Amino acid sequence: MSATLATRAVVVSRRSELSELLGRHGTRAAAEYFLRQRGREISEVEERHTAQQAALAVVSAALPADWRRGQVDRDDLARFLFAPEDVVITVGQDGLVANVAKYLDGQPVVGVNPEPRRFPGVLARFSAQQAAVLLRDVPAGRCETHRRAMVVATLDDGQQLAGLNEVYVGHQSHQSSRYLLTAPDGRRERHSSSGVLVGTGTGATGWCASVALERGMSQELPGPDAHDLCWFVREAWPSQATGVQCTAGRIAPGQQLSLTSESERLVVFADGVELDHLVLAWGQRVDIGPSPRQLHLVTGHPAISGKAPAGGRRKA
Repeated sequence: MSATLATRAVVVSRRSELSELLGRHGTRAAAEYFLRQRGREISEVEERHTAQQAALAVVSAALPADWRRGQVDRDDLARFLFAPEDVVITVGQDGLVANVAKYLDGQPVVGVNPEPRRFPGVLARFSAQQAAVLLRDVPAGRCETHRRAMVVATLDDGQQLAGLNEVYVGHQSHQSSRYLLTAPDGRRERHSSSGVLVGTGTGATGWCASVALERGMSQELPGPDAHDLCWFVREAWPSQATGVQCTAGRIAPGQQLSLTSESERLVVFADGVELDHLVLAWGQRVDIGPSPRQLHLVTGHPAISGKAPAGGRRKA
C-alpha cells in the first residue's frame, strides 16, 4: 500500500509591471526614461513590485515545513499539472483566482491580495499575514469554504475549456462571427455578431455586467451563489439571413447553449486568457453550460475573523 503524498503548496503569481518593463527595455534607466516621457514615474510600478514580492516572501516563509512546494507563473498554468493533494495560493489581483480555477478539480484556493488599496479583494480575500495563519488548517477542512459555479464549453470532438467568470465564443479578430445558435429553450437563430458571452454569477460583476448594463438587464444576472448562467449575443446584426431576436437568456443546470460555426474559424476562450483557447472550424458545434466542477475558494478562518467574510460560508 503506497503512502499518502504530503500536501503540496502551489503558489501562483504573475509577472509584475516592473518585470514586464525591464523585459521590454532591458534596464531600469531605459524603463524610467520611457515612463517619464509619458508623464509617469517608475516609482509607481516599483511600489507595486515591492508589495508583490513582500507578499510572496511572507507566504513562502509561512508554508509548513512538511509540505512540498511548487510555484507557477500565470502564463505557464496551461502546462502545469495540479495534483489532488495541492493547496493553491494565488498572490495577486482577483483575476488570478479566475485564471487558475479552470485548471483545478476541487483543490482549495487561498487568494492573497498584496495591494488592498488597489485590488477589490472579492476573490483574493486575505493579506499575506492572514494567509500565514490559516494555511495549516486548509487541508484539514477547518477553514470556511465557498463553492463557486463555473462554466464549461465542450466541442463536438470532446475538447473542453472551463472558466470561472465567463466563456467567449467569436472570431479571433474584429471580423463578424457567423453561427447558428440554439438556445436552452430550443429556439434557433442564425447570427452575425461580435460573438457570444456566457457568464457565471462570479463573472456577473465583470464583462457580463457591462453588457447587461447597456441593455438595462442588470437585475437579471445570476448572483454569486447561483448555479445557473447568463448569456449574451454581442452586437447582433439584422439582415435577410441573420436575426436579432434570440440574443440573451439564462442557462439552468442540465441545460446548454449550442453554437454551430458558419465561419471559417471561431475561437473559444475563458476569463480573458486568449492564448489558451479552442478552435471551431466551419460546421463544428460547441455546447456551453454549467460545469460539474466548482471553485473551492477559502473565504474565512475563526482565528482571523471568527466567522466567514460576507458572501462566504461552508458549502456542502
